[in-house]
Amino acid sequence: MSADDGNADGRGDDGPEGEMTLVFTLSAARSLADPAAAFADARRWSARVGVVANDTDAVEAFLDRHGLENDYALRDWDKWGTLADVREATDTPRHVFVGTSPEDRRLAETVGWQFRTVREAAGKAEWELGEREPSGSDADAGVVERLRRAVLDRLRK
Repeated sequence: MSADDGNADGRGDDGPEGEMTLVFTLSAARSLADPAAAFADARRWSARVGVVANDTDAVEAFLDRHGLENDYALRDWDKWGTLADVREATDTPRHVFVGTSPEDRRLAETVGWQFRTVREAAGKAEWELGEREPSGSDADAGVVERLRRAVLDRLRK
């Protein structure tokens, strides 16, 4: 497997390790069962690894909670600006963006990154996916959904 073959894991027999920059959306990173193990694994074959989101405070909280570090500085701008800046600042031949949505795919294609869904990347790298960690708004939605189900269950009895 070569560095040009489009695989998300970047592992290969034909070239040196560390030939890619790997960046996850916060949503994709939250989908990993063990983000610390996945990042440690990715660092074996990636020159740079990190997480981006439009909410830098949420990224920093996630990184702190899991004992992770971005290999680049977070700035108070959106994912678009961050990915463009990381691409410009790194000299790796491959830049892979791992996301979860069609918007993430459009972003990657627009700024010149290869895109992989978190399922594709996890499958190739043999990372386990878990239940996605809730963000603040997701957690609120979960409470509302549980209350709705409880009320509906009571009404059915």
